[in-house]
Amino acid sequence: MKPANAYYWRLVATAISFVLFGFGCLCLRLVIFPLLCSLPGDALRQRERARYTVSRLFWLFIRFMARLGVLTYDVQGAERLGRPGQMIIANHPSLIDVVFLIGLVRNANCVVKQSLWQNPFTRSPVRATQYISNDGSIDMLDKAAEALQQGQTLIIFPEGTRTPPGHMPAFHRGAAAIALRGAKILTPVVIKVSPTTLTKAEPWYRIPKRRVHFSFCVGADIDPNAFAAAGPPPKASRLLNDFVHDYFIKELATDERSTP
Repeated sequence: MKPANAYYWRLVATAISFVLFGFGCLCLRLVIFPLLCSLPGDALRQRERARYTVSRLFWLFIRFMARLGVLTYDVQGAERLGRPGQMIIANHPSLIDVVFLIGLVRNANCVVKQSLWQNPFTRSPVRATQYISNDGSIDMLDKAAEALQQGQTLIIFPEGTRTPPGHMPAFHRGAAAIALRGAKILTPVVIKVSPTTLTKAEPWYRIPKRRVHFSFCVGADIDPNAFAAAGPPPKASRLLNDFVHDYFIKELATDERSTP
């Protein structure tokens, strides 16, 4: 059994985790998805199989990293995730936030950054699952709203990229616009990482001196209709975005004040 905070062991374990993730994505592309496509079922059934498979493998990957001693985690309120027409919004402090959330929600759609569609390791999973490319276009907003209207659960990070270290998240208004157009409910998930790791432009081998802890707290549902009645879409979108942004700032600031 390795010491919980053994630096060099965690460095080796982190390298093993990254290699395993890349190898797993290749296996999905070359073996697992071709096998899934050979099974009977329509396009909807194929998509559900792909999303369920990715979700299960992502969660196994998180458990694997925890077993190796790379990280620890706790999740509060996971049972309220995954409802039809639910839009899940979260801050984005680390590279693997999306892995956690997709692992927690078995059949979720997700807005992912456009570069994943060109990456040889990830393009097959995002295409098979029909995740939505965050290319900043009107078409992206339409696809996301349509997915919610169809009863899908949608995961989105309103920042569009990882939070810079030492900064509070800054949300773009696109997520609020999507929620107003298609979401039945809007559910915030506050993600806290201590100490910070895998932030923007930070290489994987620059691990912290102690083991990382991820905390996920599912907040109270927000009714988009309460903001839709506030005025025309641009105004409603601004009010909802400000409300959600203030909520996250407050939750994260509270955590900072309580941390020695």
